[in-house]
Amino acid sequence: MALEKGIAAQVAEFMAAGRPSSRRQNIDDRRAGYIASTILAGEKELRVTSEDIVLEGMTFRVISPLNATHSLPCIIYYHGGCFISGGFATHDNQLRQLAFYSGCRVIAVQYRLAPEHVFPAAHDDAERGANLIHQYAQRLGVMADKITLAGDSAGGHLALITALRLKAVGQWSPAQLLLIYPMLDATARCASYVSNGEDYIITRDTLLSGYELYLSDTDTQHPEASPLWRDDFSGLPLVHIITAEYDPLRDEGEALYQRLTEQGVSCTCQRYLGVIHGFFQLGGYKPGSSGCDARRSLAKRQARCLITPGRVESCFTPPRFHPLRRRQKVWQATQYKCLRISRPVSRRQTAQLASERALYGLLPDDPDRRLTTPDRQWPWACR
Repeated sequence: MALEKGIAAQVAEFMAAGRPSSRRQNIDDRRAGYIASTILAGEKELRVTSEDIVLEGMTFRVISPLNATHSLPCIIYYHGGCFISGGFATHDNQLRQLAFYSGCRVIAVQYRLAPEHVFPAAHDDAERGANLIHQYAQRLGVMADKITLAGDSAGGHLALITALRLKAVGQWSPAQLLLIYPMLDATARCASYVSNGEDYIITRDTLLSGYELYLSDTDTQHPEASPLWRDDFSGLPLVHIITAEYDPLRDEGEALYQRLTEQGVSCTCQRYLGVIHGFFQLGGYKPGSSGCDARRSLAKRQARCLITPGRVESCFTPPRFHPLRRRQKVWQATQYKCLRISRPVSRRQTAQLASERALYGLLPDDPDRRLTTPDRQWPWACR
């Protein structure tokens, strides 16, 4: 699908400027540029309250619906920024909208950034921040059994790692995870790092330079640097993943859906069409843009899942990771767009499906057999 009009103009400007490299900028310029981009986030949501607090030396921003005097479900949010930038200033409006549309208390965690603080500083802060919020839940007006871990980009990475750490030590468990185009593989093995890696503002170079500054001497295949390839997802709570069509991280987010599903985790995934990495913060182009609609959709999903524990909604996944599934039409609901895929079907059901399967070299000799995923031979796009 073509890029959304407002995003297409930004991409054209980026390409006309010669695709400037983030790696050549100093860290102060990168951080200032990120803050400057908040002008694209849209009008400030005022139907909430916001305050910054300190708990045992860590700083948090607490955003609540107006007149919320009782305990509420909570979204613990980790901001994006490639581990080197971002913070309350870059994500304030998105967090305000999440709080308003979900009716939840949103608490953002301020974690240490690279290059001043390298791995595992951000990971440790993310875990400690979640534990502090859980510990002080009553004081914060948070329902301790209805806490969601959420984040975008590097923040999605931190939300996933925090949940895995909590599971490993047998502590409390979040009710669900919301991962927005998460950074999951520091080795950049997925095909979308190539197909979407140069032209769409947040490039392969942007992401990998952030990894390099944060990981320092840490092996890129460390299980907390590249969590995509871990085998210990079983036992995680419900997970929802959002990916963007023109994002270098698209395929690894969708590969995570595959991995989680194979390991028995209840998981859903949405690919938003016509948008790039960071679109969650680009709601200011026009009413009904994907950035606005993604936040509203995510907030409503958050509220529904917490009100009805264990509820898993329809899964939206791209056919690239499910070539055995019949593709249905691209549909629109509440003005956002995603690919909807139905249940697996047999080979002889449609000639179109057979052609699509052949593209991946996955056709069996026996036309009556259903295709199965060979052990350890996925995701196909990441080879």
